[in-house]
Amino acid sequence: MAVIASNKDSVLVVTFETGVTPQGSAKLSQRSFPNVKLIATDEDIYNIAVAIYELQEYPLRGVRRDNRVDLASD
Repeated sequence: MAVIASNKDSVLVVTFETGVTPQGSAKLSQRSFPNVKLIATDEDIYNIAVAIYELQEYPLRGVRRDNRVDLASD
């Protein structure tokens, strides 16, 4: 049985720093932005994340793109 993969959509996931722990390490949080178009380039997605977090009080620490794929049997 063959499995067919169909691209569904992408999710933009950003990691940002919300403060410092008592031990001095960074407190990190994540936020997801679903339904990113598959035709969006990685550079466009990165630039959007940077632009959004330039307006926020918390510094941006990482940007990730998670592609979602539907799997079905043939």
